[in-house]
Amino acid sequence: MQFVDKYRSSVAQNTVINYSDIESAISTFNAESHENIANWLDHFENISQLFSLSDLQKFIFAKRSLGGTAALFVRTEPQINSWQKLKQALIDEFSFEINSAHLHELLSKRKMRDSESAPEYFLKMKELCSSGKIEDAALMYYVIKGISDRQENKTILYGCKNLLEFKEKLKVYEVIKSDYAKSKAVFDKNKARYDSNSRFNSFDKLKPKQVHDDRFNSKNESANKVKSSGGFERMKYNNFESRKSKFCFNCGAPNHISRFCVHKDKGFKCFECGAFGHKASECDRTKSKPEVATLDVKFKPKLENKVTIEDISVNSLIDTGSQATLLRKSVFDKLNMCKLYPLNLSLSGFGKCKVNPLGYFKGNIKIDDFKCNADIYVVENNVMSYDVIVGMNVLMQGETVINENRIVIKEKFQRIEEVDSLSVLPIDVTPNEVEINIGPDVPNIFKDKVQQSVLNYVPHKTKATNVELNILVKSNEPVSHQPRRLPFSEKKIVQTQVAEWLEQGIVETCSSEYSSPVVIVRKKDGTPRVCIDYRRLNKVVVKDRFPLPLIEDILDRLQGSRVFSTIDLKNAFFHVDVNKDSRKYTSFVTHEGQYQFLKVPFGLCNSPAVFQRYINTIFRPLINDGIVLPYLDDIIILSSSFEEGIERVERVLSIASEYGLEINFNKSHFLKKRIEFLGHVIEDGKIFPSTLKTKAVLNFPEPANLKQIHSFLGLTGYFRKFIPKYSTIARPLSDLLKKDRKFKFGEEERISFNQLKLMLAEKPVLRIYNPNYETELHTDASLEGYGAILMQKSPDDKNFHLTYYMSKKTTDAEKKYSSYELEALAVIEAVKKFRVYLLGIPFKIVTDCSALEKTMQKKDLVTRVARWALLLEEFDYVIEHRSGTRMTHVDALSRSPINIFCISFDNILPRLKSAQDNDNEVKAIK
Repeated sequence: MQFVDKYRSSVAQNTVINYSDIESAISTFNAESHENIANWLDHFENISQLFSLSDLQKFIFAKRSLGGTAALFVRTEPQINSWQKLKQALIDEFSFEINSAHLHELLSKRKMRDSESAPEYFLKMKELCSSGKIEDAALMYYVIKGISDRQENKTILYGCKNLLEFKEKLKVYEVIKSDYAKSKAVFDKNKARYDSNSRFNSFDKLKPKQVHDDRFNSKNESANKVKSSGGFERMKYNNFESRKSKFCFNCGAPNHISRFCVHKDKGFKCFECGAFGHKASECDRTKSKPEVATLDVKFKPKLENKVTIEDISVNSLIDTGSQATLLRKSVFDKLNMCKLYPLNLSLSGFGKCKVNPLGYFKGNIKIDDFKCNADIYVVENNVMSYDVIVGMNVLMQGETVINENRIVIKEKFQRIEEVDSLSVLPIDVTPNEVEINIGPDVPNIFKDKVQQSVLNYVPHKTKATNVELNILVKSNEPVSHQPRRLPFSEKKIVQTQVAEWLEQGIVETCSSEYSSPVVIVRKKDGTPRVCIDYRRLNKVVVKDRFPLPLIEDILDRLQGSRVFSTIDLKNAFFHVDVNKDSRKYTSFVTHEGQYQFLKVPFGLCNSPAVFQRYINTIFRPLINDGIVLPYLDDIIILSSSFEEGIERVERVLSIASEYGLEINFNKSHFLKKRIEFLGHVIEDGKIFPSTLKTKAVLNFPEPANLKQIHSFLGLTGYFRKFIPKYSTIARPLSDLLKKDRKFKFGEEERISFNQLKLMLAEKPVLRIYNPNYETELHTDASLEGYGAILMQKSPDDKNFHLTYYMSKKTTDAEKKYSSYELEALAVIEAVKKFRVYLLGIPFKIVTDCSALEKTMQKKDLVTRVARWALLLEEFDYVIEHRSGTRMTHVDALSRSPINIFCISFDNILPRLKSAQDNDNEVKAIK
């Protein structure tokens, strides 16, 4: 205290102290992990006492000396308005008692740095010990261990009884080390002088031996300093003169050679990470570097072009070879107001290396006087050396001209401004496995616009509708089912799927009194799919009778357009929320617990209706303007030309993005002049029935025996009342069924057969589908195949008329099915085929299999039938059994099946070669 008072008096008499002097004497407290608040406060109190600071001055200087977390803490505590409150708040918030184990770990890891002397290192280690209770012997041990030197050189430091003695020995050690370094420097200088005067000074004999790292490879240029990513400089030698620089081959440090290196016992030093014991070529940091293509410009342009993004100036590259505009993450972090949206894209650039961007945002870009708003993709800092690469999605918004090494940018219809072109770095933005289906006769300019719209599409979810799934039940008795026992392999599938749903916010855990079981079904490709068996729940749910648009109105609107685009939504039902009070009904149980859906699940009878309402709400303005035509899960965009088509596609995608709609672009189609919808083909303003609608009948094969004649007449006879003079036309065929009549299918029979087929495919037998008519689906199956007929009852004549035929052959695997499985397969394939007609309306399934209805009501089904049963859950149907004698019309299609969707790839070359080999004239000229 006497010294302080004496010094304070001296200061007051001889020196003028200003505030900056006081601030410079106080260290900053940031509340980092290694900082001790008690030590800092002691230091601050000493400075305050030295300068006779009042409590108010202490409060001011202390606040100005806080940084980082400490400053942020004080700013958030407005009640701190005095020095005592500030001091106590800092102690309460940042004081901590470090445990001994952690402190020992810190001391063990703290090594002496090259820039530190031994006494300085000791004092810093002693300061670190003040955070806890460490014995003097332990401190001395850690200090000796942390000094990077040979063990024999550090023997002088051992055997100290207290810290004072240890401190004195450290000073002696420092003197010995300094003297050794000086004598070694003199030795190296004399040796170099002797070597330079020696008559044996030839490169062949005196060049350094090749050493462990490629940084000393003699093939490299002499004495080139190269800065590595780890921040260490390395020298490359190729002649003896380079030894004059005295860089150590072992540690890379200057002023000594490897023979006298104090780190020699640690092994080679890595110039990648700075650690000892391995070479740069073996460094894990080198191995873990991402494979990223980077390109640096080796010349400095005359003008350094600056681009401004959201009022922040950045270094830029104007790149006409890049489709996208890229921004480094470090720059994006400065844009506090910008939100980063996720996306499913990959970037491929120089060397075709692919990089997944972190996301994208919409930002304002300014290049001199040129301004625009564009999508900007954010990438990791190590991907490129520029802050931003300005790509064509920005340049195309203005008018860009390239003149030699200059890029000229101008506002459209404005004066031209010039910016420097540094280089070209082509970067392609490619969506992962996206195939864009565009009409074959679309001009390239419109194809490019479609591709750009698809590639730039990202669902933002900035708007929402009030449409939710509300479930009403007819009974208050809960529908509950115990979880089904699953094999271990299927448990893993369920566990993975539920975890994914939880992560995506599709389901949540619950404790509902309702519960439906989980079932694993196999898709056609064999991959598993987790489904919920809602059959019992659907029986008590009040059906949602959301009206569907009239087919006649739809066809009229389609007929008035010339260019069509269709949008297919990915995981359509998951776009719609489930009302909070209705979530309990969607509950399902697994072997791990109970969950309920936050999004509309597949399998609920009302899921299609609420989804139709949801889509209609989103696109209501475009529906009213005749631009969009949604029908169930099909969204059709109508237009009269390609120009109008691309403009409307962009409008639809913009709205879809705002509502966060996930689009399956692989199944979407753009700018098509021909479209098939609801069994009709619309092209050039004309509408006519689809060939698929009648193909099963028109391709019916000529009968080869009496059994096939009988089947065909069963089909035609069912609709005989709609065919004028049916008996006369069919007589040549019916006569073949007479007793003792020999089968002969001649010209007369062929004419009768073909005429009946044509009449079955025309009015009055075939009618246009109407969702308001009573509907029946008739199905039948055999080992040869299965068939179906979609029929509707006309209010005009009260009779059922045909609307659609279906016929298909069974595969080798399907031929092994049991009879009731084949009948179930026929129903499922027919329902899938006629889904657009049957979804949302009540209909009747008519079959000659009496066991089918009971099978669909079973709790436990084989996997294959369970999958089929779940596919029927979204439909409103009843099953009626009729005897086989009353189902001859469908029986004909099942026993003479036609694969409607059959694509054959015929390679003509083998057949052509075979024909040439068998042709004598061709052989002669070969």
